[in-house]
Amino acid sequence: MPIWNYRCIYHMTEASNWPSIQRSGLLSTSRLLDLAGLSGAERYAIERHQRLRSQLLPNGATIRDQRPIPPAALARCLTGDMKPEDWYAELNRRVFFWLDPKRLNRQRRASRRSPQIVLVIDADCLLSRYASAATLTAFNTGNARRKPARRGRQTFVPYARWRESGWVSEAAALETSCRPLSHAPVELAIPGAIEDILETVVLVRRLEVDEYLSL
Repeated sequence: MPIWNYRCIYHMTEASNWPSIQRSGLLSTSRLLDLAGLSGAERYAIERHQRLRSQLLPNGATIRDQRPIPPAALARCLTGDMKPEDWYAELNRRVFFWLDPKRLNRQRRASRRSPQIVLVIDADCLLSRYASAATLTAFNTGNARRKPARRGRQTFVPYARWRESGWVSEAAALETSCRPLSHAPVELAIPGAIEDILETVVLVRRLEVDEYLSL
């Protein structure tokens, strides 16, 4: 059985989103679109197409670009009948956390010109509330450059299943070699909204321009 030994996990967002998080918690892009009242073609374009730049929604929330996952690259690594627009939708309906702060700082490089807020989360506290909804991934699902990992809906392995059998379900569904139990998860994702996220936060760090996370 794989070993879960993460005391803290991490989420980073534009500093301008902090007031919204304090009011409503952490929301997926899809939930932010709900709050912004967007629908129809405008919503479809945001939710199911690659975003080449960050976007400011009518309710004041900023959502990140998706430049590392161009549709042509996704088309080459998606399994089954999934299309790039399906993958964008899968990502947009989830809230993501890094398990390793080094990966957060890699993401930070892409946003180093704007202030960010980092939430350091008590992992056990979060999972005590959301374990049944949580999934783990073996790679950065928001990147399809260079040699992208094969991916599909089963890339998001339920937390409980991972605790039982590691990456077996991912390999079986995607018809790939099974990753060893020692292969550490990269992301934890929860669909929808985490309205009580502040009750799980142990530290809030504001990163100024060109500042990186150090703990």
